[in-house]
Amino acid sequence: MNADEIAAGRTRWQDRYDAARKRDADFTTLSGMTVAPVYGPPEGTDHPGFERIGWPGEFPYTRGLYPTGYRGRPWTIRQFAGFGNARQTNERYKMILGAGGGGLSVAFDMPTLMGRDSDDPQSLGEVGHCGVAVDSAADMEVLFDGIDLAGVTTSMTISGPAVPVFCMYLIAAERRGADLSRLDGTLQTDIFKEYIAQKEWLFDPEPHLRLIGDLMEYCARELPRYKPLSVSGYHIREAGSTAAQELAYTLADGFGYVELGLSRGLDVNVFAPGLSFFFDSHVDFFEEIAKFRAARRIWARWLRDVYGATSEKAQWLRFHTQTAGVSLTAQQPVNNVVRTAVEALAAVLGGTNSLHTNALDETLALPTDESAEIALRTQQVLMEETGVTNVADPLGGSWYVEALTDKIEAEAEEIFARIRQLGGEGPHEIGPMTSGILRGIEDGWFTGHIAEAAFTYQRSLEKGEKKIVGVNCHTGTVAKDLEILRISHEVELEQRRTLTERKATRDDAAVNTALEQMVAVSRTTGNMIPVMLDAVRAEATLGEVCDALRREWGVYREPARF
Repeated sequence: MNADEIAAGRTRWQDRYDAARKRDADFTTLSGMTVAPVYGPPEGTDHPGFERIGWPGEFPYTRGLYPTGYRGRPWTIRQFAGFGNARQTNERYKMILGAGGGGLSVAFDMPTLMGRDSDDPQSLGEVGHCGVAVDSAADMEVLFDGIDLAGVTTSMTISGPAVPVFCMYLIAAERRGADLSRLDGTLQTDIFKEYIAQKEWLFDPEPHLRLIGDLMEYCARELPRYKPLSVSGYHIREAGSTAAQELAYTLADGFGYVELGLSRGLDVNVFAPGLSFFFDSHVDFFEEIAKFRAARRIWARWLRDVYGATSEKAQWLRFHTQTAGVSLTAQQPVNNVVRTAVEALAAVLGGTNSLHTNALDETLALPTDESAEIALRTQQVLMEETGVTNVADPLGGSWYVEALTDKIEAEAEEIFARIRQLGGEGPHEIGPMTSGILRGIEDGWFTGHIAEAAFTYQRSLEKGEKKIVGVNCHTGTVAKDLEILRISHEVELEQRRTLTERKATRDDAAVNTALEQMVAVSRTTGNMIPVMLDAVRAEATLGEVCDALRREWGVYREPARF
């Protein structure tokens, strides 16, 4: 790019920056030195390839979505929490919000993630252990008691039974008198990554995609602020993928959901802003920064050039980040505070829109109040003390960071091409990327490549080529064992008792009628969200809703592979 084009871009950026709202804050260094809101090539100089870097708030958004960077608005501190029953988790949420958290992210227990009630025999011993137990809309009311649902953004990390759980959230808000059109937050709902990595599915892919399509239509019409899909790379990375695989598989899944929206006749400029992303921030500092920058650039280009998005917001890749759970170690767990801080800083320098920081004890158990507070304070130290909010994309133009961004982008593009080839000559009716994803799931293509990457890394650890402090180097320590949070068995017994009481006092005839109507609509092309809301409003439980659909659609069994 020549000097005149660069100067014109700087002028465009300056105009947008001047017109944007900025925080009333001190944007100087610790020593009082004034810094500019963004930096670029020296005036009057050419910079070949600068169009791929650009200016903040301008296509291809490599340097961020907003001209102000974090001067306009810092990232949202969104701590992931959930344990025991709804009352216990509600107390933790109030602690997080009271300590300065800006949003909530719900962690559900394993029975809920698998669409089963707490009194299901398969739930025995798992209730409340890895998240909060939610059996019905009444649990959702308790979960958010005393919290303004229309004033707090709420994320829910669940995919298989995401739609009925979301219906419970809506009914809880409805019972509280909230204006549902003002609800803001994110539902994960990303079923592709379940088949690829996390394995928390209910049905075959087709019924899940039908429910997701119904949800996209419903939210576009009724809940304009709520994001019905958070496409997750986090679980793909935690399963052992490389950074480039995480990026490519996640964006490919996102393209599949764009194809799903288009196949429903939705306007890409309307529904695409409702798609968000969820990435892992691992411990290789610069690789993660490059990954985030490449993600924005790829998404913007594909949405514009492949899927025809013309609005800026439809081309924006907005993402939440969580520090890498898989990087936490049980050995010398206090070291995890350092790892988490480095990973969080990488996410911030990569331009994340919201962030969760893991607690030091999460490799051993759910976090205690103290470790959860340390995780929260980690973000607040970064935000308030380090100066990282002063300059947009401060590493932009770094030879290393730009080269690494280009390299990760190129690797991702190669993977996209291979996925589309998997779809063959007769692509799925939804679209060619969807066709390749479904074939890759069926053939074990994704899981095979992730397993190979995980094996390669593990082998390098065992050879000592890669290091983990406290695990294969610097293993001596004076640290003592941690006190960890333990979930009492009484939590499960109480949840079962409560569920029994609720079932005994509800109108069973109304529940059965609503469930029958839901199944009847599932046999048509009608949208299932209204009838599912009716079932949940009648206090049908999560297990009852999911079991009714399991009987209709069957369950998915992953093929055995050797």
